[in-house]
Amino acid sequence: MPKFTYTVIDSGTGRERRGSIEGVNRGQATAILKQQGLALTAIELEAPKVPRRFPIRVRGKVASPTASRRWSGWGRSISRKELTIFTRQLATLVNAGMPLMRSLEVLKRQERNAVFGQVLGELATTIGSGGSFSDGLRQHPGIFDSLYLNMVKAGEAGGALGMVLDRLARFMEKSDRLKSRVKTAMIYPVIIMAVAGAILSVLMVFVVPKFEQIFSGLLRGQPLPQLTRGLLEVSNFIRGHAVLTLGALACGWMAFRLARRTPVGVRFMDWLFIKLPVLGELVLKSAVARFTRTLGSLLVSGVSILEALAIGRDTSGNVHIAAAIDHVHDQIKQGASMARPLEETGIFPGMVTGMIQVGEETGALAEMLGRIADTYDEEVDNAVAGLTSVIEPIMIVLMALVVGVIVIALFLPIVSVIQHLQ
Repeated sequence: MPKFTYTVIDSGTGRERRGSIEGVNRGQATAILKQQGLALTAIELEAPKVPRRFPIRVRGKVASPTASRRWSGWGRSISRKELTIFTRQLATLVNAGMPLMRSLEVLKRQERNAVFGQVLGELATTIGSGGSFSDGLRQHPGIFDSLYLNMVKAGEAGGALGMVLDRLARFMEKSDRLKSRVKTAMIYPVIIMAVAGAILSVLMVFVVPKFEQIFSGLLRGQPLPQLTRGLLEVSNFIRGHAVLTLGALACGWMAFRLARRTPVGVRFMDWLFIKLPVLGELVLKSAVARFTRTLGSLLVSGVSILEALAIGRDTSGNVHIAAAIDHVHDQIKQGASMARPLEETGIFPGMVTGMIQVGEETGALAEMLGRIADTYDEEVDNAVAGLTSVIEPIMIVLMALVVGVIVIALFLPIVSVIQHLQ
């Protein structure tokens, strides 16, 4: 028989008390508690204990032990794209009038990812045993985050699960598009620099030494031009210390990765990301768009402002923005409005705080947050397009300058030989 965990208010002390009770379904368990004269505040289906075979990973994170796959062999990970597609398809089926349990079974049969198919089967089993959809999601925290869970809970409480799923699917699709654009803007210059570095390495290791042998035969002891001597010294150093150079680069990369995991390193890198001249503005705008869209979606779904801020803080992706949201959370808990604490943090742009203030005054905060997110999504698109168009010619000019210096350095001795022969 399913077991439910509950929270009640003790009539004698006025404090919360937690416990567990068995029942055929949630309704029967609730009725038993009410017959005992308890003031019920929350009741949830207790997650069943599933034998752990190996963990499911979502975006590189280990999921909960209950989210396991009971079949021989190794399973695939569940990608963000698969989760977004599932949410869109589930919203379509539910809004078309298909019962939730049957919708999950249909999606399970067509799911190609066996790991995700097992998860969908467990969700359908939870609903069939009397639990809610959110009870099933709670068993897989590594797949369905707090934002997903709380929006579904709000949709269940308001009897508008289909509408909330549709809103959640649109939110995930827009977030994925925004993340993809930002990654594109970041990856493009890195790829160009890597290709340029590879070309320069080939020139310095294989091409330049050949010219050194030619120069020693042509000049017959005459001194080389200073630019040529410098180029040859750099080439000889790279060839003679190739292992040392690669080791230093590897150690530097490992040190960066380790520092990124420390609190000080995280704070410094997150501060650097939002303070860089061009990329900093792009990172900040994308973070503001993600936060405002998350907050607006939660408020529209019926989640309280304090809980929505806590979830928005966890999805911000930057410790300094998260600290600013914490400050806003504490001030609202003390009775303040949202716009003033946001302005006090000094991180959020003035347009954001101004629009939020108007939204609070007009009682349309959720709608105003959605408009802010749309505005910043568009600004991120324009910034990415502008950044890409600027980076390409800059990289081409830099490559031309470097290659031009190498070519000049290699041809100067040949010009000297020609002048000497004349």
